[in-house]
Amino acid sequence: MPLVILIGASGSGKTTIAQAIQDRHAESVDVFYFDRVGVPSLEQMIAEYGSAEGWQRAMTIAWMMKLAQPVKSGGSVLFEGQTRVSFLADGASAAGGFSYLPILVDCDDETRSKRLTVDREQAELATEDMMNWARYLRYEARRSGCEILDTSSLSLDESISYVMTRLR
Repeated sequence: MPLVILIGASGSGKTTIAQAIQDRHAESVDVFYFDRVGVPSLEQMIAEYGSAEGWQRAMTIAWMMKLAQPVKSGGSVLFEGQTRVSFLADGASAAGGFSYLPILVDCDDETRSKRLTVDREQAELATEDMMNWARYLRYEARRSGCEILDTSSLSLDESISYVMTRLR
């Protein structure tokens, strides 16, 4: 699959996996990060897009339009970010249609909380809202048949191997 997309809530491991793949496989995989477009304040999202969900959908579609060219050129592309499976489909359709493999990178709530509070020192993200977002993404992934990579007890090397197998 020339395009693999890692989605998931904060603390799942998606960015860590993407960064490690970029470090180890830069010669064969182009890696892109959703948040590199910048994340505006909630007030800005609402003012410009009607809601945080509206902003996320618009940015996902914009990213899928950008990713279409390297994917259609035949390169291996990895994209990571917090978005919905349904928004990826909207984006691929808007870009003229192309194949991609979404993978939900997930973990249990206890692991997520530890990663956010201890490993990343971002306790403000370890909220019930984040746990609910993770539950929603898990529900959507199961409903759509999306692969789920549970990183709760996997090493980084095991997670990288899983993703790289799908990129090849």
